[in-house]
Amino acid sequence: MGVKKRLSGGEFLIHETKESEVFIPEEFDEEQRMIRQTCEDFLQTEVYPILDRIDSQEEGLMRSLLHKAGDLGLLGISVHEQYGGFEQSFVTSMLASESMGSGYSFSVAYSAHTGIGTLPILYYGTDEQKERYLPRLVSGEWAAAYCLTEPNAGSDANAGKSRAVLSPDGRHYILNGQKMWITNGGFADILTVFAKIGTDRVHSAFIVERNWPGVVVLPEEKKMGIKGSSTVQIFLNDVKVPVENLLGRQGEGYRIALNILHMGRIKLGGTVLGAAKRAITLSVNYASERKQFGRPIGSFGAIKYKLAEQVIKTFVTESAVYRASHNVDQAIDELLESGMQKGKASIEGIAQYAIEAAILKVFGSEALNYIVDEAVQIFGGMGFSSETNVDRAYRDSRINRIFEGTNEINRLLVADTTIKKALRSGFDVVRYANHVVKEWKEIRVDDPTRFPYYEEKFYYIKNFKRIALFMLGAASRKFQRDLAEEQMILFNISDIIMNVYAAESTFLRVQKLERLNGEDGIRLYKDILEVTIYDVAHLIRKAATDAVNSFASDNEHRIWIERINRFTTVPPVNVKEARLRIADRLIEENRYFL
Repeated sequence: MGVKKRLSGGEFLIHETKESEVFIPEEFDEEQRMIRQTCEDFLQTEVYPILDRIDSQEEGLMRSLLHKAGDLGLLGISVHEQYGGFEQSFVTSMLASESMGSGYSFSVAYSAHTGIGTLPILYYGTDEQKERYLPRLVSGEWAAAYCLTEPNAGSDANAGKSRAVLSPDGRHYILNGQKMWITNGGFADILTVFAKIGTDRVHSAFIVERNWPGVVVLPEEKKMGIKGSSTVQIFLNDVKVPVENLLGRQGEGYRIALNILHMGRIKLGGTVLGAAKRAITLSVNYASERKQFGRPIGSFGAIKYKLAEQVIKTFVTESAVYRASHNVDQAIDELLESGMQKGKASIEGIAQYAIEAAILKVFGSEALNYIVDEAVQIFGGMGFSSETNVDRAYRDSRINRIFEGTNEINRLLVADTTIKKALRSGFDVVRYANHVVKEWKEIRVDDPTRFPYYEEKFYYIKNFKRIALFMLGAASRKFQRDLAEEQMILFNISDIIMNVYAAESTFLRVQKLERLNGEDGIRLYKDILEVTIYDVAHLIRKAATDAVNSFASDNEHRIWIERINRFTTVPPVNVKEARLRIADRLIEENRYFL
């Protein structure tokens, strides 16, 4: 048996990851950088000059932009070459998502078309379905949408009431139902529709063409943000769907929906990066130009704090996004080597990292939320004016905490999926929690500041992991089958897990950067790492303490709190000077620069 070269989803909590095993953005090759540049050039020439026209939903405009993107090959990054695509790695497709993520409403249309619109057919379609639909979707001749959500069936997707009945001659499914919040629905030619066949209790999926009789598209919804994206309700009234347009097997729809959601979540982590970097550039541009009391506002400490925090949160999110994306590529490659077909290998590879996908969705969307909020604050009164793009960025950002399952649902998924996956892989979190308690009593207290630099940082992260695993086990032992009802405690645990993953990803990136480039120029990256570990220690301490205060017995409480405090103790960091160095470099570059 060969040596396992990667960790599966969630295993970062129980195993060590070496810096040589992660991918970092500084390793993009020339082809990847060219794809990024093509995306950025497209936005500069085709999207940014007409943002107001896009937001007004000018007839045919968004559709024409997708077609232009198709002409450049940007709609087929992940699609096989035989269907007109580039068949690039998951990391590369994530880079394209990031690059397009700064395109405001266009990025939503682009992501929906290339992701949830196209990939169900790529991953689950028959050869005939792929031949019919994929070339037209890749070229932009046709646009795609994904029809899952229904009234009263949002987060509980399988509660949908849409039904399909086989016709007496067995040639068609007669489809009836109502779908809502359908992105690209106002102009999409191809719809992936979920409905239950006959008396089935789970969904099946169908490829539906918009021009078929019975497909009724309602007017555009009026929204808080992403105003330029198409969002509609669609009614399906006795739509005759040829039996050959069943996507996957009967009853496989729920699995298709779930796996596509995993993909959407992890991709959203990349998409918000593009939006964050643009918001930071707008922020520093304004801070350098706007003067108060005779000098640029960017020279004031209060503004430098905001600018530095924007950079830190983006760098940390980016580190986690490309670490997970590389793991997905590794999983896909292993599955392909085992003989699995490409489409199935891709979806199974993504599904293996469902925990990381949920982490990135929540962590990334909340990082962007902070960044655009502070962008408005930096702009002051002008930030509240619709004359500036930070107004648009602020409104557009809000949907990301709802898209692809709300952040509340995803927080529950992080903790619940980690526990279930641990049990499936033979890792008993309750037993491990007991082990941690014993270890806490016996472990020798080291002075980590006497360790070499990266050993010291790893020491703290290892302690954070101990707390995460202890909390998982302690809560599981306390509540057993009722743990799913303890949502506030699960939120505490998920926040710990997410911060562990973010801190470790940042640590590994900085460590690898120093190995690749040497110590010269690494000081700023170490500033980011040190502030991150310092802040994460306090966040983990609070989340763990809140949970322990909620369920520990009198006999347990004192010792648990004492150990939490001990294992979240990190040395003092001059966060003021670290943030000043980060902000000063940002101001010097006058754009996001890392």
